Amino acid sequence: MAQRHIERPSWDEYFIHLAFEVAKRSTCLRRAVGAIIVKDRRILATGYNGVPSGLRHCEETGCLREQLGVPSGQRHEICRGLHAEQNAIIQAARYGIDIEGSSIYITTQPCSVCAKMLINAGIKEIVFATPYPDALSEELLSETDILIRSVDESV
Repeated sequence: MAQRHIERPSWDEYFIHLAFEVAKRSTCLRRAVGAIIVKDRRILATGYNGVPSGLRHCEETGCLREQLGVPSGQRHEICRGLHAEQNAIIQAARYGIDIEGSSIYITTQPCSVCAKMLINAGIKEIVFATPYPDALSEELLSETDILIRSVDESV
């Protein structure tokens, strides 16, 4: 009897695809982003971008950044939402999950605010699918030993 060959995704393919699934929960009107924190091939926490739990979504309130004509990547402080990486870190902290030394799979390259959080959280690898032009983020991360990899989202 011939043995059947099963096509299995690589670990990178598996986790980045899951990050895109997580992004579908996003409540952001501008960009849906998902993040998965992984250690030893086990998912520790997930996050997507959106407003804090229990608050009205931007769909109800309108996007303040859109209303003010703020370009992407600027004036993060006036946004009601949290980024996917921030929500993943918060979820881990809330449930007492140690993420030091882990990897994070993100649909979009982290901004400088998230890069600083990932550095201090002890993340050792960042894997992302879509580039995001943020020179400060790239500069900050270049000063660390964090491994940064880009993967094709269609993998």
